[in-house]
Amino acid sequence: MKSIKRLWPSTRDFTLIFLGMFFQAVGLRLFLVPAQLASGGVSGISQLINHFTGWPIGLMIFIGNLPLFVVGWRYLGGRRFALRTVFAVVVYSLLVDAVLWLPFFPQHGLTDDIVLNALYGAVLSGIGTGLVYRGQGTSGGSDILARILNRWRGIPMAQSYLMTDALVILSAGFVFGWPKALYALITLYVSGLVVDTAIEGAGTVRTALIVTSEPAAVSQNIMAEMDRGVTILSGTGAYTGLERPVLYCVLTRAEIQQLKSIVHEADPKAFMVIGAAYEALGEGFQPLRKQ
Repeated sequence: MKSIKRLWPSTRDFTLIFLGMFFQAVGLRLFLVPAQLASGGVSGISQLINHFTGWPIGLMIFIGNLPLFVVGWRYLGGRRFALRTVFAVVVYSLLVDAVLWLPFFPQHGLTDDIVLNALYGAVLSGIGTGLVYRGQGTSGGSDILARILNRWRGIPMAQSYLMTDALVILSAGFVFGWPKALYALITLYVSGLVVDTAIEGAGTVRTALIVTSEPAAVSQNIMAEMDRGVTILSGTGAYTGLERPVLYCVLTRAEIQQLKSIVHEADPKAFMVIGAAYEALGEGFQPLRKQ
């Protein structure tokens, strides 16, 4: 039993990576390739090579990732990087070609509508990438380049992806046409949004910081009417030098308006900042479990 528990994190991670690669492969074959929408990175380059030569896209993805893996091993290093990246690249390369062998798989896609292909291709690709990240892995290709640029030059990950993927997509405009390249850019953007949702979950919550001269009344009303906990923090005004409590609470998006009404009723001159949090764990929200 103890050995199974020790293996569980790796089993879970590799399962998530496999599922993520499956979603990406289906999205590529079912929507992006039939619509000639370059997916960016090594996959996009492989689509261009396939267009001119007819060589298998999955094989081109595997070959294209070999030099990137060598570079990633040198700059990112680590056994965890090697195992997860090799697993992801091999599985993805095999699935991209293997899904075509399934008897029920539409060989030429589901629809000729380029908008539907762009959107659904982005959704499947984003879900797949998000699952891979949740499995603490990388999907190879531009993912490796983006991480290297982030560590080597300090370029933010979002900008790194935009640089590497957009360059391939724009190059595809010369092959597939500029309208399809523009749709592919939309796919890239939507995919990024889906990745964030897949990683962080759809249950985004709100946090509120409230500076008020009536901390007791505001906190009591929040706890009584909303059944939400409130934490009182110590604060000092930099200009006045006066100590003033700061209330902190976490709530759902649907409860924002009710919070505003409660604070306004107790202290119309209160100062409140509302921010977003990607996840809340504990009493009143999702239970806190060991990942």
